[in-house]
Amino acid sequence: MSARATRLMWDQGLLAYDFGPGHPMAPLRLDLTRRLVAAFGLDSRLDVASAPAATDELLLAVHDPAYLEAVRAAGDRPGGADPAFGLGTEDNPAFAGMHEAAALITGQTVAAMAAVWNGDTPHAVNFAGGLHHARRAAAAGFCVYNDPAVGIAHLLDLGAERVAYVDVDAHHGDGVQDAFWDDPRVLTVSVHEHPRTLFPGTGLPSETGGAAADGTAVNVALPAGTSDNDWLRALQATVPEVLAAFRPQILVSQHGADTHFEDWQSNLTLSLDAQRAAADLCHTWAHTHAGGQWVALGGGGYQVVDVVPRAWTHLVAIAAHAPIEPAAAVPEEWLAGVYARTRQPGPRRMTDGRTPAPRAWEAGYDPADPVDRAVRATRAAVYPAHGLLP
Repeated sequence: MSARATRLMWDQGLLAYDFGPGHPMAPLRLDLTRRLVAAFGLDSRLDVASAPAATDELLLAVHDPAYLEAVRAAGDRPGGADPAFGLGTEDNPAFAGMHEAAALITGQTVAAMAAVWNGDTPHAVNFAGGLHHARRAAAAGFCVYNDPAVGIAHLLDLGAERVAYVDVDAHHGDGVQDAFWDDPRVLTVSVHEHPRTLFPGTGLPSETGGAAADGTAVNVALPAGTSDNDWLRALQATVPEVLAAFRPQILVSQHGADTHFEDWQSNLTLSLDAQRAAADLCHTWAHTHAGGQWVALGGGGYQVVDVVPRAWTHLVAIAAHAPIEPAAAVPEEWLAGVYARTRQPGPRRMTDGRTPAPRAWEAGYDPADPVDRAVRATRAAVYPAHGLLP
């Protein structure tokens, strides 16, 4: 395997990040994704690697020491988890080995970013990562440690001067934004459902970064019900221009699959085909604006069989420069494994049958369209800080 092959971070130990039966963040979604990647023969195009768990030194760049102690204690004695740290709650129930499992996910993300930055690989994927809600001193939204923020902090320690983070999860990437609120070296862009209808209740266009970093937080808050063409129009009408102005040295993207119309954790109505298109856009933007250096992470996504494995297999394939045709049949061996484990029939094709064709922003602004108004609000809020015309 060439040292320059796209790197896929994988370790069976990642499946230990398990909040228990009935919790939306089922580790089965990771296992089924890994198996679908292999079923498509993508391993021959990948450097599959694992990394050690993140050390306390790495985690402390983003999280408080008392919080690490609380996570360890919750993993040792789940029944005594401290809700003051967001642990032992409905969203984040404690489980045995919680610190070790969360640190292992973070370790994969840190290693992925270091490998790309050091030139070992042009692209790297950790679909187990993307846990973007974890706060400095609290778990939130199924996220214990904020692996994107820890990884980006490590990039800064390695000498990176401009890191761009693009988040296309249905939920606002609040934890990453907050970690770098006052740091002009990090651009955070989040395209998400409007906070008035979805957790975590943040991510308005007016959130543009601290006084020392104005314009480095970019938020596109879209109305509930937004679907393929409007969502992609919003993405293309904001992200590439701010990337061009910021000139990142590396692009980190988060690909939560909970934007899908079948996902019950958001009110967006995207198809798998729009999610695939977004992954392709991020790949293109990495080559256009970040010297080809790209790290792609997973995130949310709670349709464990029908959506997440297909969305993230498309992501891996695009990163490996071996894209899968949307009409491709899902391998029978994978479908047999799905049925054996879940007694559910799996999806037969790598598409939802849609062909997104978003209207370009340059084609005209419609003030009666709530999506266009959302885009205009974002552009008006942050474009002047980058010397751009809204």
